[in-house]
Amino acid sequence: MGLTLHPDVESLSFLLGTWAGEGHGEYPTIESFDYTEEIRFWHTGKPFVAYAQGTWSVDDERPLHSETGFWRASPRGGLEVVLAHPNGIVEVEEGTVAGTEVELASVAVARTSTAKEVTSLERSLRVRGDSLVYRLRMAAVGEPLTHHLAAELRRVAAG
Repeated sequence: MGLTLHPDVESLSFLLGTWAGEGHGEYPTIESFDYTEEIRFWHTGKPFVAYAQGTWSVDDERPLHSETGFWRASPRGGLEVVLAHPNGIVEVEEGTVAGTEVELASVAVARTSTAKEVTSLERSLRVRGDSLVYRLRMAAVGEPLTHHLAAELRRVAAG
């Protein structure tokens, strides 16, 4: 028996499933890089959507980054996202869902004493059919809010 999607997150149903593809990263303090990525959105019938993400180097398939967390929507189109990163960063973002487009901006970024300084993040995400395109901007290590990541993923499994 399948779980019924909680009404509070019906506006996020277009994200459900597993997405995979390739992206490109750049930032003023690092060399540009290409990566493969997998993102999974799923639900448990509760008023949130669970999220897990991982990236790997195109060059040698070594793991690059991962993050996990929860997405909560409000009936008025608002969105709250809480993400934890293994590099000691935790981010809280808020934004909007309009159709199949998401805009998020950090309202809080916390870090452990050994994590790199990240002060702000913004994410734009758009789904068209089985294509998910996103852009991520970041302010970190003394740099202002700057483009960092862009990817296009395809839905490889339904949610």
